[in-house]
Amino acid sequence: MKKLLVFVLIAFTATKLWSQGVFPSEQEKPKEDRNFRIPLIGETAPSFTAESTNGTVNFPADFGRNWKILFSHPQDFTPVCSTEIFELAKLQNEFDKLGVKIVVISTDALSTHVLWKKSLEGLNLNNSGQVSIKFPIVDDKNLSVSKKYGMIHAATNSTKAVRGVFIIDPANIVQAIYF
Repeated sequence: MKKLLVFVLIAFTATKLWSQGVFPSEQEKPKEDRNFRIPLIGETAPSFTAESTNGTVNFPADFGRNWKILFSHPQDFTPVCSTEIFELAKLQNEFDKLGVKIVVISTDALSTHVLWKKSLEGLNLNNSGQVSIKFPIVDDKNLSVSKKYGMIHAATNSTKAVRGVFIIDPANIVQAIYF
């Protein structure tokens, strides 16, 4: 009985020390901040620098005192995303007349964006003619922009939720959010 009591006491003490990280080899690694908060209407749009089909993008600085539409999607070469990009490209001149700049973000790599852009520009969707995609498609394979804009669910690193539109005014203030 005495041996059992000593064993329990030693096990209890070791467990307490281990849970407090006293043993260096058992210390936990720092955890990633999983609070990926969506910027709210009225807040300043988060800035970022990333590679795109138009070169390096410094958002929002590169787009000056214009309205900006930040449009995101999870993957290139998908039917819905492709038709959305195609339609945005068809309306580019109208957006330009209104002083609105478009930026598209995708979690695929830049090399995939380049192939996708070329593919879309070769289409004649619904006999509406071919388009030239002038706006940048941003490489977010590391999810840094998606996290800044709260598009990654805190419980996962899945890119399934990376679908959103942010309307940002000339002062870089978020005016509308659509998910």
